[in-house]
Amino acid sequence: MADITMARLHEAMVILYAVSLVFYFIDYLYKEKRASRIAMSLLGIVWVLQTIFLGLYIFETQRFPILTLFEGIYFYAWLLVTLSLVLRIFYSFDFAVFFINIIGFIFMTIHTFAPVQIERSPVGEALVSELLFIHISFAILSYVAFSLSFVFSVLHMILYRMLKQKKWTKQWSNLPSLGQTQQFMTISILVGISLLFVSLVLGLQWAYISLAEFSLLDMKIIGSFILLVVYSFILWWHRKGSLIGMNYALAHAYAFLLLLINFFLGSRLSEFHFWY
Repeated sequence: MADITMARLHEAMVILYAVSLVFYFIDYLYKEKRASRIAMSLLGIVWVLQTIFLGLYIFETQRFPILTLFEGIYFYAWLLVTLSLVLRIFYSFDFAVFFINIIGFIFMTIHTFAPVQIERSPVGEALVSELLFIHISFAILSYVAFSLSFVFSVLHMILYRMLKQKKWTKQWSNLPSLGQTQQFMTISILVGISLLFVSLVLGLQWAYISLAEFSLLDMKIIGSFILLVVYSFILWWHRKGSLIGMNYALAHAYAFLLLLINFFLGSRLSEFHFWY
């Protein structure tokens, strides 16, 4: 029972860390104070849990946990979380904090679902299956966010055409404005990019643990990374002011088409992503 509880708490830490990354990403790009507070609160919970586990481990082993690679990874992840909190609270180094947390999340995931941890734990198989579940959940949530961006891109194109042709009627009075559709497109892919990045990190960790052989050249992996890059560039160009209005909406529509191709065709061509 204690092993199961510990495993669940470590999984909860990974999920909280992942969600805090999403809010840190929003805060980093848009300086949203509410997003910053949520991210800090979630990361604070992660730090408290990490510190408790670290203290319990030191009490149980009667030594400092840095003698093995497995222990060193956990201590390293704890130091990164501590450092990011210090930099955020006392210096407000948002750029540094964001990237420190990306590294910290990767190492926290490696520690939680590392092969040595799986082998050592009597709930190892459950950990592996739950890692896959979390990976798939974040992937689906990212697809939902990208689907929402597509919906607002279509609304943007419809509104633009109607306003240009001066065919506005009362039927369309409840639709958002052009500015709102553009804003919601941006928020949607912002969340989608964050969730997809987390999903890819977890998915690669699962493949490394579970599969005897797997290649980074798998079509679904390549397609997912291409998708991440494409949406990231769309967001970057929009932030620079090079992609706005109808061109911005069209970019979202084309990217969503790429998402559908990756979702269906990529799964069929993949060596280990199967959909029935």
